[in-house]
Amino acid sequence: MDVEVLDVERAPLGLLRVTIDRQGGVRVEDCEQASKQLSRVFEVENVDYKRLEVGSPGTDRPLKKISDFLRYAGFRVEIKLREAVDSRKVFVGVLQVVDQADNPVFELEVEPEAQGAKKAKDAKAQPARVLRFSFDDVDRAKLDPILDFKGNKR
Repeated sequence: MDVEVLDVERAPLGLLRVTIDRQGGVRVEDCEQASKQLSRVFEVENVDYKRLEVGSPGTDRPLKKISDFLRYAGFRVEIKLREAVDSRKVFVGVLQVVDQADNPVFELEVEPEAQGAKKAKDAKAQPARVLRFSFDDVDRAKLDPILDFKGNKR
């Protein structure tokens, strides 16, 4: 079907939630087709569930494998490290691949922390900081796009 299963979750009341993704994004037709296919397989395999929910990962797609980090290089992401760096574990910035060896090395051009208009102005004046890390250093990661519904360009 040319889709990748990202996550399978059993939720309360018999809900079985399956998250899929594909190159170019998931369409409603992909979810429908996957749902029909999975329903047949689950019936044959006697998988117990009351309701099946198939969906896309959304705009804040989790990055769970090294291949996800490689695929989304150049995108804005949020990562949480296992160990704190400068008393911080959560960083937001643009993901870059430094070395694609067996254990790839990544960099994140970290956006300065800012809260409020004055701090945001001060944060923009600060030089960009680069955080270097490996996949093993990451506790969790997700895409973190800036969504602007007002039509303003950033």
